[in-house]
Amino acid sequence: MEETEVGLVFAEIELVSGDDLALNRRGYIVEDQIRRCTVRAMVDSGATMLSIPIHVSKQLDLPKIRQIEAELADGSVGFYDVVGPVEVRFSNRQTSVEALVIPGTIKTLLGAIPMEGMDVLIDPKRERLLVNPDSPNVAKMMLM
Repeated sequence: MEETEVGLVFAEIELVSGDDLALNRRGYIVEDQIRRCTVRAMVDSGATMLSIPIHVSKQLDLPKIRQIEAELADGSVGFYDVVGPVEVRFSNRQTSVEALVIPGTIKTLLGAIPMEGMDVLIDPKRERLLVNPDSPNVAKMMLM
């Protein structure tokens, strides 16, 4: 499901704990113990990573991997935690990525890395996220 807001593109995505998925595959936890949440994410191909608020990171119990310096859209620069892995799901697509935790925000931002991993595109005319029509059944990766 996609929604728009004054020229911005939003999409409903599911975020799933990558650690929980691994534990489930190995038989340590059952399906209903996998932590997941559905969020309304702003889609921004100009951003690099998946960015999430603290409450989403806590809900999924995502471990801190490292800290990086990043510049936000407003030009401010700071050090932010990178957590993961987190699986991002949209339509019939999924990809595993790391996420940048942005304190003081309630927005989830879907950047270029997870978009490329899922092989999804922004339709600017209709202001929505969509599965690449050239590969509708499975994500295609460019390895050149």
